[in-house]
Amino acid sequence: MNAVTGIRSAAATPAPRSPALRVVSGTATPAAKTAAVPPPLRVVDEAREICAISRSTVQAAIEVLAGTRPAQQLSRRLDPRCLAALQHRAALTRRVASGSSPTAGRLHRNPSVRSVRACRVSDDVYEASAVVVEESRVRAVALRLERGTAAWRVTVLEIG
Repeated sequence: MNAVTGIRSAAATPAPRSPALRVVSGTATPAAKTAAVPPPLRVVDEAREICAISRSTVQAAIEVLAGTRPAQQLSRRLDPRCLAALQHRAALTRRVASGSSPTAGRLHRNPSVRSVRACRVSDDVYEASAVVVEESRVRAVALRLERGTAAWRVTVLEIG
């Protein structure tokens, strides 16, 4: 009496054979390799990209106001006018923080971007809003992004 388990019976049966290859006579030309062109960005992908750019830009701008990041790191992303306004506001914030107010030193502590929403205005313009949570308060940020020749650029930045 031979008992065969399922494992042995599966090993005893031969594996199915693959079909034999055929040789075709004639000259075969290799297929011309075409350059792989990525598909154009859809509106959904573009909106996600805008939200990601907005999130990182807002986080960096709040860190500039806190004094933990130099404003020049945003020079590629911000319009020169926006960058100058951000630098001016950061200088004013530092001046207030060094004053005698007990709560001024807690401004812009531990900022984090809670949410970002983007709205398409035209093919080359988006407007976005963000909610930023800090240690002692919640603030809103609005920005306008315009497509430049190489990248998206923030042309308006309003921090509440």
